[in-house]
Amino acid sequence: MGTENPTAAILIIGNEILSGRTQDVNVQFLARRLAAIGHRLEEVRVVPDVSERIIRAVNELRASYDNLFTTGGIGPTHDDITSECVAAAFGVPWEKHRPTWDALAHHLGENFNAARQRMAMMPRGAAPIPNMVSIAPGFSIGNVHVMAGVPQVMQSMFATLERQLAPGVPIAMRAVHGFGVREGSIAAGLGAIQQKYSALDLGSYPFYRQSGSGVAIVAKGTDVEALDAAIGEAEALIAAQGVAAIRGEPDL
Repeated sequence: MGTENPTAAILIIGNEILSGRTQDVNVQFLARRLAAIGHRLEEVRVVPDVSERIIRAVNELRASYDNLFTTGGIGPTHDDITSECVAAAFGVPWEKHRPTWDALAHHLGENFNAARQRMAMMPRGAAPIPNMVSIAPGFSIGNVHVMAGVPQVMQSMFATLERQLAPGVPIAMRAVHGFGVREGSIAAGLGAIQQKYSALDLGSYPFYRQSGSGVAIVAKGTDVEALDAAIGEAEALIAAQGVAAIRGEPDL
């Protein structure tokens, strides 16, 4: 894919993800939205609510990619430590963000207690990321964009944020699948297609279900003409196995 496209990483913060209690759905949303605006998602990392782990991950990822998007850990409870950890990672004070403080105080009134006041604290120099679901914003500092873990709130924050991100060439995807196909039978042919269209990312993904199993071939890239050609050859590769090649990914 084009080297002009900005690179991105996602850092998921929260013990609830690592424990299996909560199923993360934010990565799928962000991956699709980032591809649509031409950002190449290259890494996803999950860390617990441990200060030193968060700080280390933030510093490693922000140095490695054009943009880092974090989700989780900006609520009012004792384990919501993302904001103060990002401040520590940047070496700046974690302090009241006066406009956010005043907005929350006005909205919550006597319920604006010490716990909720934490949501009005940000690293010095951070810019809020407002949303239409919650009065409490996320924030951006440098190339780090800190968002909520609750999917509806995170999605609203990203809707605001994506208008501020430098766009690249949109990353498109094409897929074809066939029931009854085994990966081993198409591996050599798929490798040849990948070699021919080296600027694309090609992958094969087995699927299993009661109605049958098979393989989906997915191609991603910025060159739509090459994508269409490559997926056409993948379609022929599947058809050569004596089964119907079906455009699109299988319904799982």
